[in-house]
Formats: sequence, structure tokens, C-alpha cells
Amino acid sequence: MADIELQGISKKFGPNTALRGVDIDIKDGEFFVLLGQTGAGKTTTLRVIAGLEKPDTGTVLIDGQDATTWNAAERDVALVLQQYSLYPRLTVRGNLEFPLKSRTQNFTADEITQRVERAAETLQITRLLDRKVERLSGGEMQRVSIGRAIVRQPRVFLMDEPLSALDANLRDVLRVELKKLHQELGATFVFVTHDQVEAMSMGDKIGVLDRGKLIQVGTPDDIYAKPLNTFVARSVGTPPMNLVDGVVKGGKAVLNIGGHALSIANSKAQDGQNIRFGIRPEDVLISPDAPAEARIFDVENHGVIKILTLDLDGTHVHATVSAQMKVKIDDTVRFGWKPDKVLYFDPVSGLNLSIQ
Repeated sequence: MADIELQGISKKFGPNTALRGVDIDIKDGEFFVLLGQTGAGKTTTLRVIAGLEKPDTGTVLIDGQDATTWNAAERDVALVLQQYSLYPRLTVRGNLEFPLKSRTQNFTADEITQRVERAAETLQITRLLDRKVERLSGGEMQRVSIGRAIVRQPRVFLMDEPLSALDANLRDVLRVELKKLHQELGATFVFVTHDQVEAMSMGDKIGVLDRGKLIQVGTPDDIYAKPLNTFVARSVGTPPMNLVDGVVKGGKAVLNIGGHALSIANSKAQDGQNIRFGIRPEDVLISPDAPAEARIFDVENHGVIKILTLDLDGTHVHATVSAQMKVKIDDTVRFGWKPDKVLYFDPVSGLNLSIQ
């Protein structure tokens, strides 16, 4: 297994800048997730680590050695893609054996059989070994694709949106299985996704990318509770964090919309300072004695909870409440928030003032 370190990685494709001075330190055995939307630079970062793209500037270190000029084979990494990259006319066994039979390998027939059977057992596809790939479901094909990486026993597993083509239920199942696989192998995983649920549920560490720049790296808890700026704050959480502009007056947040005055705790902001207040939907309170009033614009029933969209003079604020709460669209409710959960962002730079 291996430590991976990127130092000052930049990459352009013609006039387009894909990566801008990216620094990442991925520890041996870590499950590291790169989170970002299309065009953020996630796949380019993965390809730089794999040796499939050469950075314009910067250094790639593997276990402390400069691997910037190494090719993909020298880096000993395995890449799992969204597309399954399988040979449809071969059986599952044939696909799993294929990377072990290349000219660069020197495995005996018994060693190949042992590796294939061990990988198949790990991924619960032993019963499929003699089935043609073209007869598999999407989830089974993705398991085989992961199995092709496992049999090689690489130093690093690189995964580029491997679950995005699957249906929601199957994604849930494979998320759990991938996390279990990581624990069993003790390997270094670098996982690319645009799906915040995948990032939050799977990653030991998350790196949030935006337009080629690494914005923040941290544990899922850090990214959720201590976002560096409003971009990160809105990148995780369903619904995302509410952001409302206002001003600090007399130890309260006076919102620009409606002039509602809500309590805040331990504010680092000065009296009279303009602030963009951030509050998670689960920390918005609906109560008859709450200080502010709003109209319910929408109600989403999610089984155990409801997500309310509150209309404050044309600005929408989300609140998560119990499914037992009796509310409907156009009801007028009173709301507040948990004062100790409010974050303070600079309205111009977007930086989180609560952690500065």
C-alpha cells in the first residue's frame, strides 16, 4: 500500500485550466474522496495520480518517492471507471484472469486461480465465475470491474464515479460493500464523486474541489460542521445549509428579509457588522413561541421527517421537522434557530468567520 502526495499540481488543456496548484496528502490505507461538480478537476486529479496525465507543474510522490515521471505500470495503481471496461465475450473468470496474464506478470496457473477465487469470494460473485459478462446486471458488472482491480493487489485503488451509472438502491448496497472491502484490504482508496452522500458516508477524508482548486480537506464531520466557506457549506447536506444575509445588532442577528431578530451565541462578529448567517435545516426550529414568522411554501414528506420550505418575503429557508408535525402549504408558522449552531460568513469573500 502507499502514501500519495500531490504538491502544487497544475494542469491545462489548451486554454482551459483543469487544476490550479493542488496540494493533497493521502495517508496509507486511507479512503480519500474527491468531491466536486462536473468540471471541478476530479478526474484530471485521478489521472495525474494514475500516471495517465503529466502535470504542467508540481510533483507526485508515492511513498515519499518522486513518481512524477513514472508511467502507470511503474506506479502500480488500479483504476476502476464508471464504464465497466470488461470483455463482453469472456466469462467473469476470464475477465478476472486477464490482468494477471499480461506479459509484465509472472504468475503460475495456481496463483492466478487463487487470486481470482479470493477476489470472487470477497465480492460475492463466485457463483458468476463461469457466466458470460454480457449476461450480467449493471451491479454485477461493476463488482467484476472492481474484482479485476483486486486480483492485481495494487498499491492504490483509484475509482472514478464507479457507482454513478447504477440505480439508487444498488448504489446504496455497493457503497456499504466498498467500505467493507476497504476495511478488509486495508488499502489506499482514492474515490471520485459528485455525490455528497457517497462522499459523506464513505470517506475517511474528503477533498472539496471547485474549478480546479482544492477548497478544503477534512473529515466528513469537519466538512459538514466547519465548512471553510459558503461553497463548501452548500456542497454537503440535504437540503444544503441555509444562507441568509443580515446584521449583528445587540447580540442578535437581524435578518435583511423581514427584519426578524434571532438570537446568536458567542458571535465573533462586531455589533453593526454585515454577516451572511448559515444554519443547517435540522437546526431551524418550528415552534408557536419562536421569534419569526413565515409562510410554508412547500412540504416534502421523507417518511421519518418532513422538509419544509419557508417563504420569507421571497427568500426560501429549509427546515427539517418530524413527520408527525401537522403542516401544509400556505400555513403560517413561527420559526427560530439554535443559536449555538449559527455560522458567520463574510458576505463578500464567503469565508467562514466562525473558524478564523
